[in-house]
Amino acid sequence: MTQRLLVMDIDSTLIDEEVIDELGDACGFGQQISEITARAMNGEIDFTRALQERVRLLKGLSTDIFDEVYARLHVTNGARTLIDTAHARDWTVGVVSGGFHEVADKLVAELGIDYCYAHTLGTSTREDGQSVLDGTVTSDIVTKETKLAQLRAWAEKDGLTLDQTIAIGDGANDIPMIQAAGVGIAFCAKPVTRAAAPYQINERNLALALDIIDRHDSRR
Repeated sequence: MTQRLLVMDIDSTLIDEEVIDELGDACGFGQQISEITARAMNGEIDFTRALQERVRLLKGLSTDIFDEVYARLHVTNGARTLIDTAHARDWTVGVVSGGFHEVADKLVAELGIDYCYAHTLGTSTREDGQSVLDGTVTSDIVTKETKLAQLRAWAEKDGLTLDQTIAIGDGANDIPMIQAAGVGIAFCAKPVTRAAAPYQINERNLALALDIIDRHDSRR
């Protein structure tokens, strides 16, 4: 069995939701944040600026919200099968996300994912001792270049070439890693991402990626 590295986006790929939109609903800016998210994922506005604008709107939100949001998330149909099959084949699995470690780390633990790279949000403490978001991102911004760099870095760590990698995502910022991977898949993706991807899945079943990978390997 060919050794591989599988890397996925999180929001709207590994899970059905966009975490920042869920956080927006909790702080009363849901519609505004959702509109910015959609424009960023379609490639209409710069992702870094879009992220900073949305995170500023979260200022003052209690960090307790992460447990509440996580409880509302839905792991995408077929994701567990894809991850379990990957591990059964001795592949490694990573997630690289424009979302947040505060939620991503919980998914990593639940699903047994090997690598994770995401944003970390800034916090402050109110006079009453409550930890709240301060409206900043304290880590480097995860851009399309970052996603590609992580694909390369994890492949190198595993002793693999890019031809031995698989990348799956839905947004414009996933395009470089999708195009660089040996098997690049647009998953229920934005039009710009579908147009750029070698392969696409247009129903919400991540297990269908296994058929694409196996067909790709059979032609080699």
